[in-house]
Amino acid sequence: MSQEKTNRLFAALRQEGKKTALLLRCVPSPVVALFTVGVVCMNLLANKTLVQTDYLALDGGILLSWLAFLCMDMITRHFGAGAANRITFFAAGVNLLTSLIFFIAGSIPSSADDYSALDGILRGTWFILLSSTIAFLVSGVINNLLNAAIGRLFRKNPNGKLAFAARSYFSTFIGQFADNLLFALLVFRLFAPIFWDGFSWTIPQCLMCALTGAVAELLMEVLFSPIGYRVTKRWQELGVGKEYFDFIKKEKNQ
Repeated sequence: MSQEKTNRLFAALRQEGKKTALLLRCVPSPVVALFTVGVVCMNLLANKTLVQTDYLALDGGILLSWLAFLCMDMITRHFGAGAANRITFFAAGVNLLTSLIFFIAGSIPSSADDYSALDGILRGTWFILLSSTIAFLVSGVINNLLNAAIGRLFRKNPNGKLAFAARSYFSTFIGQFADNLLFALLVFRLFAPIFWDGFSWTIPQCLMCALTGAVAELLMEVLFSPIGYRVTKRWQELGVGKEYFDFIKKEKNQ
């Protein structure tokens, strides 16, 4: 790589760092906190299979994944898909850091009591972490881009209640289906048969897990999206994120 290309790369990385740091200051902290905590807890809950039949299998991550997608939809609606993608990668990074800390804590021996059960939970399983991270990042980008694309179809009132509902419902269903399916295929078709003594889910189980999980999470989105709409509408009225929008506008004009 030439020196000129290297300099352009580092300049682009510095610009992206400034943009992300500014975004983190502008997005209301409760949303970032809920989003990040939801992602971390999803990773822990994914270690437990809640339901397994011949044609259905669900893991514990389904209990919180709707929260992460609702937060992404709110950020996309107000700040745009690029901003939502940045927060998605930030949350994934925090999850990886938390998992590392949990692994270290679970690996430290203690003579105070028998913590073997807790240590097993804290250390987790490396291929579940890898699979959940890949699935989350891919589905998050799909959700954010699709949400923004659907919003552009509502030219007359892109920020209205109908637009918010349509973009949230459709993008959540597709994004959740992709998340659940990719996670199930990676964990229970690729890694589990190797590392869990042949344990696996069938393809129908993976598909039904993805479908039923997406439907369940869509229902949660329908239930809580009115709250998300009212919150983002309030953001708009208060001018939340003006500093970030000014930065983006200035960047485009350069």
